[in-house]
Formats: sequence, C-alpha cells, structure tokens
Amino acid sequence: MSNNSSDDKGSPSPPFSAQDALSFMQKMWNPLGIPMPGFGLPGATAAPVEAPPFPNPAMMFAALDPQEIDRKITELRIVENWLSMSLNMMQMSIKTLELQRASLEAFSAAQQSMQAGGAPPKSKPGK
Repeated sequence: MSNNSSDDKGSPSPPFSAQDALSFMQKMWNPLGIPMPGFGLPGATAAPVEAPPFPNPAMMFAALDPQEIDRKITELRIVENWLSMSLNMMQMSIKTLELQRASLEAFSAAQQSMQAGGAPPKSKPGK
C-alpha cells in the first residue's frame, strides 16, 4: 500500500488551486483588505467595490489636524537632521581614511628612497 492519493482518485490533486494562489497574493499585497482599484476583497464573489478616492491606501489616513501635521513635520525634520549628521560622519570617515592612505604612501616612498639612495632628495632653493 502506498501513501500516494493518486491510486484512489486516478490523478493527483494540486496542493492549491489557482484561485487559492491569487487569493494568497492579494492578501500579501493588501493585508488590511482595503478595496483597491481593479481588485475585489480576498474571497469575495460579488462585484468589486468602488475604488477609493486615493490610489494609495495609506493616503486615506492623511492627517487633517494642523497639530498632527506639525508633529509629523517635526518628526521628519528630526529624521532629516539625523541622516544629515550620519552623512557628515561618513564623509569625515572617508576623508580620514584617504589621509591615512596618503600618509602611508608618503612614508613608504620615503623609506624606499632612504634604502635606495641614502639621503632623501633635497628641494632646490630657487623653486
């Protein structure tokens, strides 16, 4: 006796139907079940619901209170300042590493000239 169910039914059944796959994808893209243009609610058999007034469902939750808008502006300015500070720190780190590389190259060149010719080359007084 085998564990295969195809012996009893004649043909194996797929693990899920195409409708199940589409329903799963729709739940992944729209977990809140907000009606979107061109799509009905997951599992709904009725006609699609009228499209929302905004193409982005998150825009439906836009704040209308001036204090809430000011609070969001303040939060975004804080994030902007933090990102600016991070950018400045990154630029400073890059410049520090470039200076370190240049100094190592200078020390290496000085060491090679000392080993090869004795004294380091002197600059001409007229230039």
